[in-house]
This record gives sequence, C-alpha cells and structure tokens, in this order.
Amino acid sequence: MPETAVILAAGLGTRMGGKPKGLVKVAGREILYRTMAILQRNGVERFVFVTNDRYAPLYREFLEKHGFPAEVIINPEPEKGNGHSLHLAKGRVSGKFVLVMSDHVYSEAFLEKAINGNGLIADRRPGWVDVGEATKVKVRNGRVERIGKGIKEWDAVDTGFFVLDEDIFEVTEELERERNGDYSLSEVVERAKLPVTFVDGLGWTDVDTPEDIKRARKMLVKTAVKGTGDGFVSRYLNRKISTEISALLVDKVTPNQMTAFTFALGIFSALLTLVSLPLAGILYQLSSILDGVDGELARAQLRTSRLGGYIDSILDRYVDGTFLALLAYSTLSEPLWYLIALFALLGSVMVSYSTERFKGAFCRDAYVEVPSLRKLLGKRDERAFITMLFLLYPLDMSIKMLFLTLALLSNLRVGLTLYFVSREVS
Repeated sequence: MPETAVILAAGLGTRMGGKPKGLVKVAGREILYRTMAILQRNGVERFVFVTNDRYAPLYREFLEKHGFPAEVIINPEPEKGNGHSLHLAKGRVSGKFVLVMSDHVYSEAFLEKAINGNGLIADRRPGWVDVGEATKVKVRNGRVERIGKGIKEWDAVDTGFFVLDEDIFEVTEELERERNGDYSLSEVVERAKLPVTFVDGLGWTDVDTPEDIKRARKMLVKTAVKGTGDGFVSRYLNRKISTEISALLVDKVTPNQMTAFTFALGIFSALLTLVSLPLAGILYQLSSILDGVDGELARAQLRTSRLGGYIDSILDRYVDGTFLALLAYSTLSEPLWYLIALFALLGSVMVSYSTERFKGAFCRDAYVEVPSLRKLLGKRDERAFITMLFLLYPLDMSIKMLFLTLALLSNLRVGLTLYFVSREVS
C-alpha cells in the first residue's frame, strides 16, 4: 500500500478565473481536502505537493489548517507541461507512491479501489466526464500503448490517478533532457508503457469550468447513496427525488440542519392527522423522502458520524410513533382496533430495533451479513408510502385496514428477521 502521495497543483487555473482549482469547494469541501482525507484513511501518511509561486501561500494555509503532513515544492515554470511538475518530486519519494491531480474529484468508493491498483488507473465505463474532452487510453497486453485526447480507437479513459514506482523518474529524466523540461504527463505515461488497472463505473470527474463543478456536485451526491438497507420504495422512488434535492442543498445546508427540518416536518405531519388525513399522509411521505437527504449530505460532505446516525434513527422512531398514535386517537373508537393500532406501532418500532440490535450484538451490518433481509417488505419507506395511499381516501374502514396492514406487515417482518438471523449466525 503506498504511504506517500504526490499531488500536482501547479496549474494557473485560467478557466476558473485564476483561482486554484484544488481549493474550489464541491459539496461543502475543497477538492483537495476530499482527496487527501480519503487517501489518509486508506494508508497514505505523507503528501508531496507541487504548486506554483502564486498559489503556494494559499495551499500552505490550507495544509496547515487541516493538519495534512505535506512537503510543498515550488514549480517556478508552471507554464511547462505537468510532466515537469512530476519530475520536481524526484528524490522526495521512494518505493511505490500515488500520483493524483489537484483538479479531479473522486468518490470514496473510487479512491478505496484505485489505491490498490498499479500504474495508470483507467475507466472503461466513465459516467461523469465528457468523453469527448477526456484523455483516452489504448491498452495493449495490459499496458499503455497510446494516450491522448485525439485517439480515435481507445479502450478506457484516464482518471488522473496513478500508482507509480520511483523508477518513473528515469523516464522524466530522459524527457527533461530531450524537451528542456516542457512535456506532458501523458508523454511520460506513454513512454513508460505503464501497466493499466481498470476501475470501472465509479464516481470521478475533473473540474476545469464552473459547469464542471455542478456535475461534480451531482456525482458526489448520486454516489453517496448508501449501498444497503433501502426498501423497495426508497430504491425506486424516494432516492430518485432525494438525490436531486441533495444536489441542490449540498453546498448550502448541513446534515444536522436537514435532520432537524425533516424531524419537524414529520411531527407536523403527525399533528395534521387531527385536521386533514390526506394532507397528513402526503407530508408524512414527503418527510420519508427527505429522511434520506441528511445521510446523502453527510456522505457527500464527508461529515458522517456515528452520533449523527444514532440521533437520526431515534428521531425517526419518534416521528413514526407520534404519527400512528395521533392517527389512532383521531380515527378509532373500538378497543379492538386500538389494540391492532398498538401492534402496528410496536411492529414499526421493532423493525428498526431488530436490525440495530443485530449491529449492537454482532458489531456488523445486518443487511450485509444477512442479505435475505434486503428482500423483506415492511421497512420505514414502504410503511410511509402505504400510509399515504390509505390516507388519500380516508374512509373509516380504510383507516382500520391501514392499521391492520401495518400490524401484520411489520410484525411479520420482525419474525422473519429473527428466523433469517438465527439461520445465518447459528
């Protein structure tokens, strides 16, 4: 695993109004903060930073502010190709090291996989870049044969991420003599015939223009959706809406602010059961959609915390309990249906508790360890959607059928959870 990363940040950022691209904020974080923080979590202990005279003070301030262990190298001729910037790191690294561009935005999943690669990290299924403007790679026998933007027949796209060995400086030394220091990184890569590692279809993009920032922001949100635990409604409806909302809010709102707003909206929807059942159901479903936004913001902004997830889970239970309790109070009168409503409320709480308690007992994610749980109906998003449907036409019998459905669905899910968990861990 590489312990050092070289970051090339000597460009003048002419298309960004002269602002250093590495310090541009995307999803509430500087581009470089995101890259460096994730690399640190994956074993990188030291950074070698190549920049120019103009931006060096800004980058030094950034590095000191965040406590990144970095050596700053000045490139006095930033107008020359970025291959020369790489050469300036000669003698500052040993063994295997990461090379990364300061203007590329990477998702956490991409970096975690790419750092274990070798040579040029390339993508055969790029989803967040303009392929017409991207640097293409032709691969032969697992190594770079040709690289450039104008290649007609190509196999993958250059992601701007490399895992190199110090032997690369033998190539840069040759080019220094031949080109008087003015050569591109692509020329280095092609001459070295670097090995190619494919990391396909994960989130990454480069940032050259203000429009690219919007694309990068959306990419980070879309790739911030948690991989497991979503119910059917979340996968096919809620997430399609929540990620669009998150993309609009990710530079303006914190996860904690969104958690507070969603909780308030959920409690308000519960109070509306005393006034208008259709409106209460619609707002309850809306709060369920927005319930995914705080997590998406936290992951996109690199602000995830155990405390945040813990508080969010507790507040969700208060919203669900308050909604069902007030709905029962405002619509039911017979003792039997009060009992059924009680089982609906209890089951709704136990669905979450049964999986959270698994994590407490076994220190593992139930949805990862017991994949069968992902297929069971009855998660919060599904219950909220069912509730809305029943409340759109709030007849006396439809309300009773809602409570009966929730009671059966939630408690059956809890029973099946116990069965599947017992079968997997016994």
